[in-house]
Amino acid sequence: MKRSLLGMILGAILGLSACQQASNVGDKTQSTFEKVAKIQDEQEARSAAQLAGMNEAQKAYAAANAKMHTGMGTIPADADEAFMSGMIPHHEGAVDMANIALKHGKDPEVRALAQAVIAAQGKEISQMKAWLKKRGVKPATSEGETVDHSAMGH
Repeated sequence: MKRSLLGMILGAILGLSACQQASNVGDKTQSTFEKVAKIQDEQEARSAAQLAGMNEAQKAYAAANAKMHTGMGTIPADADEAFMSGMIPHHEGAVDMANIALKHGKDPEVRALAQAVIAAQGKEISQMKAWLKKRGVKPATSEGETVDHSAMGH
């Protein structure tokens, strides 16, 4: 089942906070999953109101941020692979943000920097993907994956 854009944004933005809050809840009669679901529902309701007040650029930045963090959710045990794998969605997030700046921004300096970011990050993304491919590691992607919070120590 596809999640709505709002669900994707809220899930990624709020997931870490929900995991932290769930670990602090003392009610032992509920499962951890029930606690997390309840917290996420409450946070989604609050965040939906915040998103409703955002302009199109803010919503686009929030979606880019959520997408980036989704891709950065799985952390390999190997430190080198973790760096390369995590930096790909991080750089893709920078490219997404630069594209948003080009679409919505007006300042010539910001637009020039956004164009430079797109060019530089694209080269680095290619380099990181090639490095991972040589090692037989599938690069992290921010498309269609969910954040694995267990890998983040939550």
